[in-house]
Amino acid sequence: MNIAVRISVYCVLITCFAFLASDGKAVALKIDAPTGADTIEYYNKLVSRYRYDKPDSATFFANIGLQLARSTKNKQGEATMLNQLGMIDDNVGDFESSRKKYLQALDLYEAIHNTKGMATENIRLGVVELRKGQYDRSTGYFLSALELSQKNGDKLGQMEAYITLGEAYAGQKKHDRALEYYRVAEKLNDQIPFSNLSLNLFNDIAISYRETGKLEEAKPYLLKGIKLSEVPKYQGLNITLTNTLASVYAKGGDTTTSIKLQKEALEKARKINNYIRQIQTLTGLATTYGNRNTAKSLDYWKQALQLSESRNAYKEQVDELNAIANIHELQKNYTEAYKARNKQYKIADEFFYKKMSRQIVSLQNAYELNQSKIREQQLRFENNRRDLQQRISYGIIAAVFLILMVLIWFYFRTRKLNYLLNNTNAELQESNTAKDKIFSILGHDLRSPFISVINLLEIIDDDDLEPEQRKELLNQLKDNTTVSLETLDSLLRWGQKQIKGIPINPSAFNARAFVDKAAIFLAGVAGNKRITIENNVRDNINIFADPDHFEFIIRNLLSNAVKFSANNSKVVVSAEKHDDNVVALTVKDSGIGIAPEKLNEIFDLSNISTRGTGNEKGTGLGLLLCKEFAEANNGSINVTSQQGKGSAFTVILPVA
Repeated sequence: MNIAVRISVYCVLITCFAFLASDGKAVALKIDAPTGADTIEYYNKLVSRYRYDKPDSATFFANIGLQLARSTKNKQGEATMLNQLGMIDDNVGDFESSRKKYLQALDLYEAIHNTKGMATENIRLGVVELRKGQYDRSTGYFLSALELSQKNGDKLGQMEAYITLGEAYAGQKKHDRALEYYRVAEKLNDQIPFSNLSLNLFNDIAISYRETGKLEEAKPYLLKGIKLSEVPKYQGLNITLTNTLASVYAKGGDTTTSIKLQKEALEKARKINNYIRQIQTLTGLATTYGNRNTAKSLDYWKQALQLSESRNAYKEQVDELNAIANIHELQKNYTEAYKARNKQYKIADEFFYKKMSRQIVSLQNAYELNQSKIREQQLRFENNRRDLQQRISYGIIAAVFLILMVLIWFYFRTRKLNYLLNNTNAELQESNTAKDKIFSILGHDLRSPFISVINLLEIIDDDDLEPEQRKELLNQLKDNTTVSLETLDSLLRWGQKQIKGIPINPSAFNARAFVDKAAIFLAGVAGNKRITIENNVRDNINIFADPDHFEFIIRNLLSNAVKFSANNSKVVVSAEKHDDNVVALTVKDSGIGIAPEKLNEIFDLSNISTRGTGNEKGTGLGLLLCKEFAEANNGSINVTSQQGKGSAFTVILPVA
C-alpha cells in the first residue's frame, strides 16, 4: 500500500472512531488495528460488528474498504466489501440494491476462480429471492452453491446450502421436504466444528416441527441451541432461538411461558443494542398478546414502530402501522386508526411505490436505448448487405440450411411412419391376442358347460330316476346354465367394447340398492355354499356413473367372492366417502386369496381364471371388464390379498 493511501486510511479511521463515540460514551472495539495486507479483513470485522445495530457506520466502513480494495486492485477484497454492502441493504429491505451488489461480488469471485466466494454469493442471491417470494429462483441459486461447495469439498458450504434449500421449501409450507434437507445438514454438522450455522439449523428444524404440530420434537433443538449460544459471540442467534421457543409454547397454548421467554429475549437484545432482534421480539410479544390484551399488544407495536423509525426501516414501519391501525379499529378508536393508516399509506407511497415508479422509468429508458441500438445495427446491416461477398456467403448459408431442413423433414417423416407402423403392429398383436382369447373361451369354457347340460338332460330323462336325484340334477343343471349365461354375457360385453368402445350413460344412483340387487341375484349360488352376503353400504352413499356398468362390476366382484370363499363363510360389502369427492366401495371375502405373482396381472387379458372352492370355472374376462368399466366412469379398481386369508377388491367412483 502506498504512503498516501495509508495516511488517508488512518485519518478516516480516526474520524470514524470519533463519530462512533460522539454520543458521549466510549466505544471499545475488540478488533486489532490493521497492518499491511490485513487492512481489508480489519474493515470486514468492523462492518460485521456494526452491520445490525449501526448500519450507517457499517456502510461507512464498507465504502472505505471498497475504495481501498479498488485502489490496490484487490479483487477478493472488493468482492468482500460488496458482499457486506449487500447484506446491509438486505437487512433494511432494499433487496434490489443488495442483489446488484451480490452479482458484482459474484463476477469478481468468478474472475479470480474463487469457488468458495462464488458459493457464498449464490447463497446470498438465493436469500434475496427467497425474501421476495421467488422460490424457484432461490432454489436455483442454492443448488448452484451446493454444487460449488461439493466440488471444492467445503462441508461448511454444503451445510449452508442444504439449510437454505430447506428454508426455500419451508417458505412454501412444504415442511416435510424441508426437514429432509435439514437432516442432511444435520449429518454434516456432526462432522465439522460448531458454528453459527449450527444454531441456524437448530432454529430452522424447530420451526418446521412447530409448523407441522410436532411441538415436543421442536423443543430439544431450541433448548440445545440456546445453551450453546450463551456466549457474547452468538447473542443475536440466542435471542432468535429464544423467540422461536416462545412461539412453540404460544402455539401449545402456554402464553405465560411464551411471554416470559420473549421478555428475556427483549432484555438481551436491548443489552447488545441489536435493533433487528429488538423489533423481532417486540412484534413477537405484540402478536402473542394479540386480542387477549390489546393494550399491551398496542404498546409493543408502538415500541417496535419507534425503533423502526429511528433506523429508517420503512418496510417494518408499514407492517407495524398496519397492526396498530387494526388494533385501533378493534378498539373502535377510529380516529387513531385513521391516523395510523394514513401514515402507513404515506410511507408506502413515499418509499415503495415511488421507488417502483423510478424503476419502471429506468426500465423504459433502458428499453428505448436498446431499441436505438437495434435500429443502428439494422442500418449497418442494410449497408453491409450491398457487399457482394456477403451476399454470396448468405447464399451458401441459405443453401446449406435448405438442404438441412429437407434432411430434417425426411428424418421426422420417416420417424413418424415408423411410429405409426409400430403402433399398427402393436394393435394387430393385441387383436390377435384378443381373438385367441375369444376362441379359447368359445372352444373350452362354453363348450364344456353345454356338454354337461346335454349329459344332465339325458340322465334326467331316465324314468327310473328317483325324485330326490332328479331334483339334485336339476339344481346342478341350473348352476351350469347360470355359469354359461354369465360367461356368454361377459363375452358379449367384451366383444361390444372391442367393436364399439364403451358407451357411457352416467347418472346418480344409490349404491346400496344395487348391492342388494346383486346379492339377491347371487343368493342361490351363495346359499348352496351356505355363504352370507353382508351389505354394510349406508343408505346415503350415492354414486355418479353408468348404472349398468356399476351393476356389472358389483355382481362380478360378489360372484368372484362367493366362488373363492369356503363354505359357511361371509362376504362383506362396505363403502365410504373420501374428501376428494369419490366413493370407495369394497367387496371383502375370507377365501383362498390370490398368489402374489398373480396380483399384477389380475386385471389383464393375459389373466388365466382358476377354479373356485366348489370347482367353479370362470373366463378371466370379468375383472378385465370391471377395470375397463371403472376407468371409463372416471374411476379405478384395486385389490389387496393374502393367500389363505382372503381378498378385498375396491372400486373407486365419483360421488353424486
